[in-house]
Formats: sequence, structure tokens, C-alpha cells
Amino acid sequence: MENHMTRRDCLKTLGASATAASFAAKSAFSTDLSNPEKKRDGYIDAHVHVWTSDTERYPLAEGYEKSNMNPPSFAPEELFHHMEGTGVDRVNLIQMSYYGFDNSYMLDVMDRYPGVFSGTAIVDPFGPDPAAEMKRLAERGCHAFRIQPAHSRQPPETWLQPEPMEKLFATAQKEQLALSCLIRTDALPEVDRVCTIYPEAPVIIDHLCLLDTGDTHPVTDEHIKRLTSLNKHKNLYIKVGAFYALGERTPPYLDLLPLIEKVVEAFTPDRCMWETDCPFQVVNGKYEDSLALIRDHADFLSQSDKDKILRGTAERIFFD
Repeated sequence: MENHMTRRDCLKTLGASATAASFAAKSAFSTDLSNPEKKRDGYIDAHVHVWTSDTERYPLAEGYEKSNMNPPSFAPEELFHHMEGTGVDRVNLIQMSYYGFDNSYMLDVMDRYPGVFSGTAIVDPFGPDPAAEMKRLAERGCHAFRIQPAHSRQPPETWLQPEPMEKLFATAQKEQLALSCLIRTDALPEVDRVCTIYPEAPVIIDHLCLLDTGDTHPVTDEHIKRLTSLNKHKNLYIKVGAFYALGERTPPYLDLLPLIEKVVEAFTPDRCMWETDCPFQVVNGKYEDSLALIRDHADFLSQSDKDKILRGTAERIFFD
């Protein structure tokens, strides 16, 4: 298997396992998410993965086997079932690592439900023409592109030094396409450096930069400062989520509120967006648990602040 940041390595999802039956797509749901004429102004989930067990039509990338897929599939219809009644009506999909640089399944899901999904694709920075591929995918509804140290073939401390990685930022700035970073704080100095060179490039840090407040990767004030000091880059955004994998990892996740308050104070609600990181959120908890932490328990936020984090910021980046 390739040396990339796995879900087990970076999120520590409690080792939970889901059976195929529990994640089988439901045949019906009462939402109108399949209606392309529906006006959508509800909450936006900024980070969800989908995949299928149909590996003949959608082959897995080199280094992956069906046994790596846990749960065996997570179809959009299953996601809709979890979203039912929450007020979430749009979602930014993230290309699943099982497929490598082949974004076909995510794109097909986006086409199947127009208006519901935007996409964060993955391109090969060492491919023949990554800039052209980014522009092609943008025409299909992908407004962001995921990057991580494994893509650069470098350790986190130097991960953006290869010329192809820096060229992604040049394209992002020119085309106003976001780069979504799956990293920990050891990779932030390189983000700081390149954002200084390309200040107009939209950049997103996923999962609160994996600031784990639990025993696995205890967070310190220095870790938080490394992240919050990047607020000087006015086009840098933070995804606030993956709560199931951080801190005590137990709903209602109230132990994470002090961390979230510091991050939101630094970046402002205009640059923070809520995410679940499904299906892993619903493997380890309930969909509603993630939403409720911001909607119901973040008392330091005004209603306007909550609306920005739960909808407005993601809408500007992924749906405008």
C-alpha cells in the first residue's frame, strides 16, 4: 500500500467497524434532495466521502483492496437518510482515497443529484498537466482540490517544496479554486510559506488541523498557536468538524468547545465551515451529534456566526 495518510493514522476512529447491512443504501427517503428544482438555503456539510462496492465499474487505486473499504460502501442515498430532518440540504463531497486520482464515482454522484453536491477532487501534481485537469474538473463542479504530504512524496516539513506542488497554488490563485489540506500542525510552516507567495489562493485546513486533544496526539498551546497564527492569510479557511475523532470522542463533544472557540476567534466565522466527515461520523456517532455541537452548544457564537459556519462560508467556497 502507498505511504499516504490513512484514516486510521490521521483520525484514529476508535477502530469502529460497520457491517455491510448497517450501511446498505435505503431504498427511499422522504427528503426532496433528488429534486433539482428545489431552492436550497439550508445548512451545508463541507466534508463527506462517498464510495461504492461496485469495483468493476469503479476500480480501486493501486494498493487498495476491497477489504480496505470500511464500511464496504457509503452511497449518497445512505447519506440522505442520515441528513433527514437536520436542515442540511447541500454537501461538499471529498474524493475518497480508495480511488486515487480517478474522480469518476464522485463526479457521477454529483451528476445524479444536481444542486445537492459540489466536489473536492484530487489531481496528480506530478501528472502531465495538473492545471488543465483542475480546470476540467472545475467545469464539472469541483471547486476545491485535496492535497496532503503523501501527494508530494515529501515529509510534512518540506511537503510543498517540490515544484509541482507549488504550481497547484499558482493554479488555485489564477482560477480561484481552493486547495484543501489534510495535514497536522507539523505541515503548517510550509502552508504559511506558500500562502505568502500566493496570497490570493484559497486554502482550506481540514478537520481543525487534526488538533487531537486526547491521549493519542495531545494538543498543546503551541499546536493551537501554530494554526491560529495563520489567520494572517486572509484566504485561509478552517473546517470545523470530525468531532468523533478528536478529544474525548464522545457525544455531545462539549470538551472540544474551548478549542473551537479559539479557532473561530482567530479566523472569524467568515472563514470557518462545519463538516461531519461522514461516513466516519455516523460509524462512531450520529449525524445530528456533529451538527448539534455548533447549532445548540456553541454559546459563544451568535446566531449570525452559526449561520456563517453552518452555511455561509461553505456556500461561498463550494456553491457560488
